[in-house]
Amino acid sequence: MSNSKRRHYTDSEKAEMWDRWRKGESLNEIGRAFGIQGHSSIQKIIWKSGGIRPARRRRSVRSLSLSEREEISRGLVAGRSLRSMANELGRAPSTISREIRRNRGRRDYRAHQADDAAFERAKRPKTCKLVQNRRLACEVARKLRDLWSPEQIAGWLKYTYPDDESYQVSHETIYKTLYIQARGALKKELLQHLRRKRMMRHGRSHTQKTPTHGRIKDMVSIRERPPSVEDRAVPGHWEGDLLVGTNNSQIATLVERHTRYVMLVRVPSKDTRTIIDALIKQAHKLPRELYKSLTWDCGKEMAEHKRFSLDTDIKVYFCDPSSPWQRGSNENTNGLLRQYFPKGLDLSKVHQNRLDAVARKLNERPRKTLNFRTPAERFSECVASTD
Repeated sequence: MSNSKRRHYTDSEKAEMWDRWRKGESLNEIGRAFGIQGHSSIQKIIWKSGGIRPARRRRSVRSLSLSEREEISRGLVAGRSLRSMANELGRAPSTISREIRRNRGRRDYRAHQADDAAFERAKRPKTCKLVQNRRLACEVARKLRDLWSPEQIAGWLKYTYPDDESYQVSHETIYKTLYIQARGALKKELLQHLRRKRMMRHGRSHTQKTPTHGRIKDMVSIRERPPSVEDRAVPGHWEGDLLVGTNNSQIATLVERHTRYVMLVRVPSKDTRTIIDALIKQAHKLPRELYKSLTWDCGKEMAEHKRFSLDTDIKVYFCDPSSPWQRGSNENTNGLLRQYFPKGLDLSKVHQNRLDAVARKLNERPRKTLNFRTPAERFSECVASTD
């Protein structure tokens, strides 16, 4: 017969669990920190609220405290009147009477039991805004199905309805409503439309792809790029990379730094001649003022970068090895593209029309960094200014 007992965790232990979870530790790592094998008991606590830390509960200053309840208990044992106890505690007699009546009466009143019961009765969760406003919930669900992030939805609502707070909702509320199904406003199936398809919310883990190393002749380092490119003050400076699929397939991804405008280019193979030919063809589709420089990873596919510059008069700069953050806008875009082109997909079978449609989807999403305007709007303004 097993002598194992179910373990009960204190509030301080649960707080430590949540602290570790927020730092990105796994359930197994948290379990080991508490000296237990497996993680089932930890998982029950974390999963109960969808990986979102519950708000810390606080007692109302108007509620009776445990010490006051102990005074009431002692007063009842001594046979004191309700009015005298109320005067001593500075409370209304009706407060004392109600406290005793709802906690088993004069004869069986126990301070600690009454205090625990009061704390449980105080659990009155506020009705979720998306439950109160079904029209708003439907709008949020529609945007989620269109692959908008909760932050984009919240920013777009605030931008679109600046004077109507009833039609605004924070991105945290959207996440909580998705992960805490007890709220009942958004269906759990909508989780599959998030960029990270997790059943629980937890801290972001950053992964960096290993760039293809190879010495490129006459490459110009990103450190020689002018400051005007670095601060994104003027349009016309792009970041680029390859999004890789199976069977040695790939597509070229280009992002304009000032407007975050995206272009996707189909490339039949990864050899440098094919890549450069495709990039040259794409460059000639834009006004010269809107394509001044290109910052790329240090992959060997750009070995013929000088031919690209001679044909287009566009300067090419190369990032440092293993430094994808130096093309932050492009890396972020490649992550977004994985919603449309997941790993394991043969990208050689994707038609350019499909790439254009996906690029249009991204360019019509509001961006926080653009004050929730869209890249398409900002880029159109730049095009108009060059006419």
